[in-house]
Amino acid sequence: MGGLVGQSRGKAGLRTWGCAMAGLLLVAGCADDGTPKAATSSGASGTSAAPSDSGGPSPGGAGASAPAARPGASTVIAMPPLDESKQPRTAAEARGLLGRVIIGEQDLGPQVVRSTPFESDPGRWPVLDEACVWQTEGLPDDVLATSTRHFHIPAEDGRGRVRISATVTVHHNREESGWETARAMEEVLRCPEQKLREGEDLKKLWGGALYLGEQLNAWTEDAFSESGDYVSAQDGGPYPYIWSQAQFGPVTMAISAKAAKGVTNDDLTAFVAQGTSVMMIQAKQQLGKAAG
Repeated sequence: MGGLVGQSRGKAGLRTWGCAMAGLLLVAGCADDGTPKAATSSGASGTSAAPSDSGGPSPGGAGASAPAARPGASTVIAMPPLDESKQPRTAAEARGLLGRVIIGEQDLGPQVVRSTPFESDPGRWPVLDEACVWQTEGLPDDVLATSTRHFHIPAEDGRGRVRISATVTVHHNREESGWETARAMEEVLRCPEQKLREGEDLKKLWGGALYLGEQLNAWTEDAFSESGDYVSAQDGGPYPYIWSQAQFGPVTMAISAKAAKGVTNDDLTAFVAQGTSVMMIQAKQQLGKAAG
């Protein structure tokens, strides 16, 4: 639904993601001309790799160590045609697909563990209200099933706790999932300051979207990214915050990451890229037409 999402003031910022997100850098780097290329491992701590809790604008003092994303061996999967016969028709079928697409902690690296609670209520849906405060409601008519899993990297050696969330949503069709991406774009434009819950806020948000074929986006029908500052009464801040959302047919896949003391934006980008990449690959395997 590229006509629905377009581009925003975040378009220039998206160029900094260029290779990282549009190249689906699970394990990819950039060629000299900035185009994506396959690689054999994801970014290590403190280095740029390719694309909900807290983090730091720069590494901490002596002894602080930033988390490293899990090395991988997968490469970018080209966009296959959608096999509409594989699309879920019922909520039960959609929940089954969710389980085959959403990631677990092992997909993000050995340092990543499950948070408590681990999974969201499957009957609830996050909604940004008119006051820019996040609430939960029952599932809307255009959503067959959705699930969010919460992970974190425990605080260690002077580095704060890094919080990561993965969300997969299954709609009836591609048009509905495209509208979800459009709403995400509208939300960041409407509410550059958002309250997650009491004591947790997002500030200075910007976002941008790229349709398949625009700039370096060759991996998702709509690529949406959002970044800004995360501020927590418990953890302090501001620290870097990143959200990345991808789409294949009726499915959207998203990762959010919140930094903490001693964690950089590049560290977050590595985990966001890793998680989004794995889920996109799995969605294409589940819903794409077989080659030949």
